[in-house]
Amino acid sequence: MAKDYLKEKGIEFEEKNVQNDAQARSELMEKGYSGVPVIVVGTEEIVGFDKARLDTLIGK
Repeated sequence: MAKDYLKEKGIEFEEKNVQNDAQARSELMEKGYSGVPVIVVGTEEIVGFDKARLDTLIGK
C-alpha cells in the first residue's frame, strides 16, 4: 500500500526488502523497529502506512 501511494504521488523512494535482505533486516532491528514499512521523510520516521502524516510531510 505504501509503495503504491508513493508511486501514485510520483515520489521516488529506496526500497529495502527486509524479508530477503538480512543486512537490511539487521539495520531495522538495530534501530528498534519491529514493524514494516518504515518510511523516512527527511528526519521523520513513520512505522506503518500513515497516509495523513505522509501527506503532511510531503506537502501533498
